[in-house]
Amino acid sequence: MSDTRVPLKQRVGRYGAWSIELRSEDPARRGELDEAAAELEELGYGAIWLGNNSTADHAAPLIGATRRIVVGTSVLNIWQQEAATTAAGFTEVESAHPGRYLVGLGVSHGPLVKDYSRPYAAMTGYLDELDEAGVAADSRVLAALGPKMMKLSGERAAGAIPYLVTPEHTAQAREILGEGPLLAPELKVILETDPARARALARDTLANYLTLPNYTNNFLRHGFTEADLAAGGSDRLIDAVFAWGDENRIRDRIDTFHQAGGEHVALQVLTGTYRDKLPREEWRRLASLWG
Repeated sequence: MSDTRVPLKQRVGRYGAWSIELRSEDPARRGELDEAAAELEELGYGAIWLGNNSTADHAAPLIGATRRIVVGTSVLNIWQQEAATTAAGFTEVESAHPGRYLVGLGVSHGPLVKDYSRPYAAMTGYLDELDEAGVAADSRVLAALGPKMMKLSGERAAGAIPYLVTPEHTAQAREILGEGPLLAPELKVILETDPARARALARDTLANYLTLPNYTNNFLRHGFTEADLAAGGSDRLIDAVFAWGDENRIRDRIDTFHQAGGEHVALQVLTGTYRDKLPREEWRRLASLWG
């Protein structure tokens, strides 16, 4: 059981595993997923971040299968689950496992939401409802990209979990947040030393994100050009938002995010294989960087 008296930054540590694979709802895979979560804990990962609009229902089994690792959603889409349901899920998990579940919230993207006219107001209203339901600010984090949402993540949540960002974005986010709140950027990792193969996998992954204005506008705010966003992304863009290469090169890339002010980096391993396959060998190789 986690000690809630321990500060959040200490509980999540410096490294986390960001995973869509661990979110699987297939009951036949429950044992495999629980075993993998327990191994991540033993390897020294401080948090598991569950992608693809995850909820408390996805987090609870992994928390139950482990002893101390924090499990967070990255992210729960506020347009797809009512705040009352989110609060009820949090309360149930928190009652059984205090301090182990973080509600990561996001406003998704205009092309994916029917009415996206006021995302910031929607988020503040959602947080108001969570406040009323007793979900404390220090139990939630926001998937903030722009300055306004980043500021909100420091004022109304425990911090920010920015996705698909650069060290430069991390440095700016730290300036906005100040020293107190958690800043936990996600970083995509490809353990491939051949530049052509690594960048090809990165472009396959990036293609869908380049159709979403929240990401492209964020890149443009941080010095990239329309040319960088074309044809699947320039080498400059790929190398800024992906860590690829051998362990030493990847360790150096992770270090740049830490040095920019991201205390915790959520590492998403990409292998190019079927999404349900857990990248357990890659998680072990990354753990050797701090083990």
